[in-house]
Formats: sequence, C-alpha cells, structure tokens
Amino acid sequence: MASTGIQVQGSGLDRSRLRALVPTAVFDIAGPLALYWLLRAAGTAEVAALIVSGILPALGVAIGIIRYRRLDAIGSLVLFGIIVGTVAGLVTHSARLVLMEGSVPTAVFALACLGSLLTPRPLMYRIALQARGAGTAAGSDLDARWAQPTVQRAFGIITFVWGVSLLAEAATRVLIVETISAGTALLIVKLMPYVVIAGLFRWMVGYTRGLRRQAEQRAAVPYAASADPAPMLARR
Repeated sequence: MASTGIQVQGSGLDRSRLRALVPTAVFDIAGPLALYWLLRAAGTAEVAALIVSGILPALGVAIGIIRYRRLDAIGSLVLFGIIVGTVAGLVTHSARLVLMEGSVPTAVFALACLGSLLTPRPLMYRIALQARGAGTAAGSDLDARWAQPTVQRAFGIITFVWGVSLLAEAATRVLIVETISAGTALLIVKLMPYVVIAGLFRWMVGYTRGLRRQAEQRAAVPYAASADPAPMLARR
C-alpha cells in the first residue's frame, strides 16, 4: 500500500490459492479427523488414535521441507507441538494432553509477537519483510518506509493484536480440551486456528484500508487549500 507501506492481498481466491489450500485440508484438518474416527471405530485406544492421527500434520511439514528444501519457523513450531503432545500422551496416557499440542506452537508464536514489541522492529514487520524478500524491490520499499512513524505504529498495533488474539486462542483451546469429549475437542481444535487466522487477516485488511483512507484524506487537505480561490480574491 503506497501510503502506509503495508499491503494485504485481496480476499479473492484464484485456482492457485485453492490448490495451495488442499495440503492444509488433507494433512491438517480432514486427514487427522478421518484417521482418528476410523481408528476409534476399529477399537483403538483414544490416546493411541490421537497420536497416530498426529502423524499426518508431521508428514505435511516433511513434504514441505522436501519441496522447498527448508524448514520455516511455523513448521518448526508445528513439529515441536506434535512432539510435545506425543511425548505427553505416551508418558501420561492422557488424551487431553495430546489434544493440547496445538496450543503449544500458538502460544509460543503469540508470546514471540508480544515480546518483539520490546525490540526495534516487531515480529509482524519482520514476517512481512521476509515474505516480500529483503533483496527485492518490494522488500526494499517496505524497509525504506519503516522510517515513517505511521508505519512503525501500524506494525506495532498489528503485532499486538496478533499476539493477544493467538494467546487467547491457545487458552480457549485448553479450556475446550478440559471440558468436552476428545472427539469433539479434536474437531474444534483443528478448525479453530484457521477461523481465528482468517478473522485476523480480515481485520488487517480493514485496518490497512482505513490507514490508507486516512493518509489520502491528509494528503488531500493541502491540495484543497491551495486550490481554494478565496484567499486570492480577498487580496483584490
């Protein structure tokens, strides 16, 4: 976005974006749910079914590593959460602890967002810069716009909102796991992250559009004043 240095892509989904959602649906949502319910129907113990269903998200991360030849921060957190949940389940034989594995990477990322507000540049700015590419024209443009106080303030607010929202989501998932059955909890905790993230992106779109309108209005005021013929007429 030219006036603020922050850009959020449009919400329309083209075919390439839909194709990109397929691995998420298969490995992170539908696959684990289907595998868990099939195993339970076959008489597998609850903890074992949950642990085995967690293999699919780990497999999705592994495929991403092979495809892109790198392990990103999100993938690392996902694997860390799966490992924590698996070990906790094997040691304690508690289905609830296995179900909480998704809260671990979410809470870590949320705390990283909030902690980064104490650093020179907040985490969401760093992620935006990495997404554009530090050596690209878009990355260089964003880096140059960081000198603007409005850009710094905007990224600080975005980072704070993401941190607080994801921390609340992690706490809510723990509460859900503690209060309802494992099968129902699994369905909710698999879908909840995507609902929350979609809501955060929708908020970011509205927030950045609002910033753009404010910037355009401020830019229009001097122009309107210079085009006003009243001061010139008053001098005649």
